[in-house]
Amino acid sequence: MFLQTSALVFKVKRNPPELIAPSKQTPHEIKLLSDIDDQNGLRYNLPLVQFFPCQPQMTGKDPVGVIREALAKTLVFYYPFAGRLREAPNGKLMVDCNEEGVMFIEADADVTIAQFGNNLVPPFPCFDQLLYDVPGSHGMLDSPLLLLQVTRLRCGGFIFAIRMNHTMCDGSGICQFLKALAEIARGATEPSILPTWHRNLLCARDPPRVTCIHHEYHQLPRDHTSKTTFKPHHHHRSFFFGPKQLSKIRSLLPHHLASTSTSFEILTACLWRCRTFALMQDHPNQEVRLLCIVNARFGSCKFNPSLPSGFYGNAFVFPAAVSTVGKLLGSPLGYALELVKKAKNEASEEFVHSVADLMVTKGRPCFTLSGSFMVSDLTKSGFTDVNYGWGEGLYSGVAMGGLGDIPGVSFYVPYTNSKGEKGRVVPICLPECAMDRFEKVLDDTFKIKDNNYSLMLMSNL
Repeated sequence: MFLQTSALVFKVKRNPPELIAPSKQTPHEIKLLSDIDDQNGLRYNLPLVQFFPCQPQMTGKDPVGVIREALAKTLVFYYPFAGRLREAPNGKLMVDCNEEGVMFIEADADVTIAQFGNNLVPPFPCFDQLLYDVPGSHGMLDSPLLLLQVTRLRCGGFIFAIRMNHTMCDGSGICQFLKALAEIARGATEPSILPTWHRNLLCARDPPRVTCIHHEYHQLPRDHTSKTTFKPHHHHRSFFFGPKQLSKIRSLLPHHLASTSTSFEILTACLWRCRTFALMQDHPNQEVRLLCIVNARFGSCKFNPSLPSGFYGNAFVFPAAVSTVGKLLGSPLGYALELVKKAKNEASEEFVHSVADLMVTKGRPCFTLSGSFMVSDLTKSGFTDVNYGWGEGLYSGVAMGGLGDIPGVSFYVPYTNSKGEKGRVVPICLPECAMDRFEKVLDDTFKIKDNNYSLMLMSNL
């Protein structure tokens, strides 16, 4: 299950960063972000990366030039991305649509895509060279909202890396933008799905009314000890889960749960317990939480009527499952699974409105970090469908586990392993000693002969 990209050291030659503005004049206006967009917990930059092999039919085509030209044309439709964030005196974020542009870097690397090996998964070697953190570009306010770098490889393939300001969009939103960019790169005159703003649909009601319980924003006492906040020297590893692994986890569950639970739910329950064991097995009374991202575009959380086609703002909430360490590790896997399912089912249209109302009544709090593990499923976002003319990427997804200084976040990225098995790869970020415990208990999980999973965990305490 543990996959690793080959260790490499290579040189990247970069041109000076340039600002790419819309190719045509666009409206100069102020656009307010929604109250889901501008919560403090989303004020960070998220890096994504795509690897594309050489395609003989594209000989003579320069991916840098193709994407640069398409980017300017795409920004005509997505012109808020070319603007800059401003903040009102009350902390409300807004976009100054001023055509200043997004930041773009042209680069070349003296390496072939084959040298990365058969397992293209995070963490990627020399990634700070593949997506250069341009000094002064990382801020929330008055900084580029997108940073893109296209790096040509010696073999004719290329790497496309992008850093997005998360207050502007979620995974579905940035994927919509990338698909539009890809369509125009392949010759379209406009995106097949035109973007719409409509952030007012996710703003607080008047008057605001918090109608749901939001454990995800409940901060633990200041003197509460947690091993899950950021510390230096965290390690990143990626783990693959295909049909065989998911089938094994299902076998650890009673039939009524195994037959009525999604792959996302059972994998999330398993990883939550393994991660909790790795970090906090010595603190049985500590409260832990699983924050489960649910998107208002899909499923039980879907709006009625639906959010408009082309909406690319943040449209997700993260209802929380809550337990103590002792109860989570000492109970069968079904206990964790039922908590995950219950949290997911709490997400509804009303829940989303309640979060927006909470933001304005409580000062836009960040989701709780202490004792928390957050998971986000990107398998339905469509990243693997992005085609700039060079076909499907060998890897398309997040560049690492965690979010900047927040290690307790993992993404489920669609992935096909070297054997051709389709599944998902999950980047995990943990301290070195905890990572070793996590990997061992995860391996032990797949060796269990019966469903007495809790005893296996307790025997490792």
